[in-house]
Amino acid sequence: MTVSYTLKVAEARFGGFSGLLLRWRGSIYKLLYKEFLLFVALYAALSITYRLLLSQAQKLVYAQVARYCNRSADLIPLSFVLGFYVSLVVNRWWSQYTSIPLPDQLMCVISASVHGTDQRGRLLRRTLMRYANLASVLVLRSVSTRVLKRFPTLGHVADAGFMSQEERKKFESLKSDFNKYWVPCVWFTNLAAQARRDGRIRDDIALCLLLEELNKYRAKCSMLFHYDWISIPLVYTQVVTIAVYSFFALSLVGRQFVEPEAGAAKPQDPLPPSQEPAAVPGDPDMYVPLTTLLQFFFYAGWLKVAEQIINPFGEDDDDFETNQLIDRNLQVSLLAVDDMYQNLPPAEKDPYWDEAQPQPPYTVATAADSLRPSFLGSTFNLRMSDDPEQSTQVEASPASARPPSQTPLLGRLLGASAPSPAISLRNFGRARGAPRTPHVLRFRAEDGGDLVEPAGRIEEEEAESAEEALEP
Repeated sequence: MTVSYTLKVAEARFGGFSGLLLRWRGSIYKLLYKEFLLFVALYAALSITYRLLLSQAQKLVYAQVARYCNRSADLIPLSFVLGFYVSLVVNRWWSQYTSIPLPDQLMCVISASVHGTDQRGRLLRRTLMRYANLASVLVLRSVSTRVLKRFPTLGHVADAGFMSQEERKKFESLKSDFNKYWVPCVWFTNLAAQARRDGRIRDDIALCLLLEELNKYRAKCSMLFHYDWISIPLVYTQVVTIAVYSFFALSLVGRQFVEPEAGAAKPQDPLPPSQEPAAVPGDPDMYVPLTTLLQFFFYAGWLKVAEQIINPFGEDDDDFETNQLIDRNLQVSLLAVDDMYQNLPPAEKDPYWDEAQPQPPYTVATAADSLRPSFLGSTFNLRMSDDPEQSTQVEASPASARPPSQTPLLGRLLGASAPSPAISLRNFGRARGAPRTPHVLRFRAEDGGDLVEPAGRIEEEEAESAEEALEP
């Protein structure tokens, strides 16, 4: 059964994720503890062998091998290879979940399109819905081990009520080397066409809508089958697995505690023991390599996550609950097309019939939410200038009256003498000489009359000033 902890993380609080570390079912501890114990045992065996069983000369050789392995392990791009692989597997896992066929849209269209309160109408609706559920059962038998164990043969499918014995014989009489999960969908289309001829489906638009929803349903069944058929290329999975195993095989030897290297080479003349070069100080002797064990837990656990979700139709703790999904789909779909067909509650006026601004009640626990102002947009919190002139509407001159647009730098490169269209509003309303262009902005008259020309014109900035501003 799928492990759900959504309620536990509904609110971000102190130690929110820490409480999840104590769970066993669906945890990384359950997936990894065997490999972790094996790694610890091998590391301890090598450590005991080095400390107690090797001679001094053998220890020197082993120390050289350990340092070489430690340097070689750092050359494996484990984080990049493993991270990209797990990301690909997670995206594939979610796509498989969204490809699971659900009959909710189809059952609503059947209930609205296939009419008749008599036994024939009821039989048509239930049969159409049963064909759709049969298609999903057949495809899930092909990809999910749980469903196959529940329905190992077509006889079990027929005994469960998804197909009649006559339908089973007709299904088995169709010879094909490929999976025949699509056969109930063809039965569905033929029965829907017959219902249209009989007038149970009243127009071609309703029939078209019904077949469109069936095609969407069938496309999900097909996609689910192809996800099971086309896996992530095996070479990629092998590369990632070899990279992880090689890294920790080297770490088993390279992360062992070894005696530090000797200092500088001994001089030609022998020195008294008190003056011989001491060993270069190294790392402390850690009997339990905490950092190495944590690294194994993270990387090997990452690989285990990919191993678990690369095929979510197995029997792991977090694999999809396909059997419960089949039960749910059959129950709700038959309920929608049979018991709920034209079974409507009486239409009544809602409690806010005469209210212009309806306000649903709050409980005491949520009363504070009613005091919060509604969100109108992030710009509504922007502080505007108090100067009324900044809010005065202006109207620009037509585009045909504007000079050709050209930047100063481009004009200098092309040898053109056209001024820059940059306009300075700082001197708006100040008469500082004749303007260089006929470009003007006119205020709208407040009384709605003719446009009034302002006292001053907008002065255009010199091209040389713009160039100086661009220079560092």
